[in-house]
Amino acid sequence: MVIGLIHEPPLPDPTGTRKPQIRYIEGDAVSVTIAESNLDFTDLVGNHPRACDKFYPLIPLLGKAEKASDYVTVPLFFIQVTFFPNSGFSIGITNHHGLGDASTRFCFLEAWTSIARSGSDELFLANGTLPFYDRVINHPALDEIYLKRAKLDTFDEKYQPRRLSGQSNNVRATLMLTRPIINQMKKWVSTQLPTLQYVSSFTVACAYFWSCFAKLRSDELQVFGFAVDCRARLVPPIPATYFGNCIAPCGAMAKTNILTEKQGFLTAAKLLGECLHKMLNDKDGVMKDAKTWFDLSFEGMPKFIFISGTPRQKFYDTDFGWGKPKKYETISIDYNMSISLNASKDSNEDMEIGLRLSPNEMEAFIPIFNRALGVRLVYYTGL
Repeated sequence: MVIGLIHEPPLPDPTGTRKPQIRYIEGDAVSVTIAESNLDFTDLVGNHPRACDKFYPLIPLLGKAEKASDYVTVPLFFIQVTFFPNSGFSIGITNHHGLGDASTRFCFLEAWTSIARSGSDELFLANGTLPFYDRVINHPALDEIYLKRAKLDTFDEKYQPRRLSGQSNNVRATLMLTRPIINQMKKWVSTQLPTLQYVSSFTVACAYFWSCFAKLRSDELQVFGFAVDCRARLVPPIPATYFGNCIAPCGAMAKTNILTEKQGFLTAAKLLGECLHKMLNDKDGVMKDAKTWFDLSFEGMPKFIFISGTPRQKFYDTDFGWGKPKKYETISIDYNMSISLNASKDSNEDMEIGLRLSPNEMEAFIPIFNRALGVRLVYYTGL
């Protein structure tokens, strides 16, 4: 990890500015905690419902903000290694979102595991995957808008990042969508909605989950959102290894009673496909509406279902040299009504959906998900 951090230091901090900066000075280090747990390792790496609070001791907490001279420092990155005697160990990583998005975090993890596996940074350097730090601002007005949104005048030592700790009444589980089923869904959507211009594995997986989840809630409206990686979609594009946040929000809204109808899955696929097609093919680019992204008032809005992660990031391919991980969990979905969507352990073509619900909701949802999947599989194949 030490060698990896040499190539991934946060940006230096210019002094004399009120803009938030990611600072790295000589002597700074990443905090690493070594712990031991008597929890059941086999239980934790399963897909079945497990208590959310079992996982909280396995992830490091972000440090508290501290006042130093005329500025405030907020620790951004922590690692915890937890040993399970005679079973295995876990690596928990916690970072402040101000440091970077999921792509940045995954790039660091790839670098770390590559260096650990080979014993040096030669292979990592040969692959040309060094982080890209350029911060040229092509939209000065947008920069000012986001700085105001950060409310720097209220940013002081009382600021503390959110934490997951203590007791939780919720459970988490992992559901699977295999490649044959995903392909059948895509074929069905393309057949039934021939004019829909955007049909992907991602949209049909999200549409399927959304149409199932709608049956669980009584809200009049359902909102489904996700983040789009903009690196390759900017004009000009920036490298995939850009270190920081480079994402844009995208999503759709629908009435619950429409999503729960027989054609609810197709409705969801149409809404998500249309919003993605519009965003990705707008002549003014993905940044067209960036000035208004945070102008929306969420007061009175229905609760969001938000996707965390992407199947494009192959977490199960990360290998420190002792084999692939047995399970990858996105603990941050416990903060709100988010679900994780990642490539599966058994095949990068399959998808894992991680979700957090109350025990009663989980007990009701899993049969809905599995039953609808069975019905649709028969329907799609014409059996």
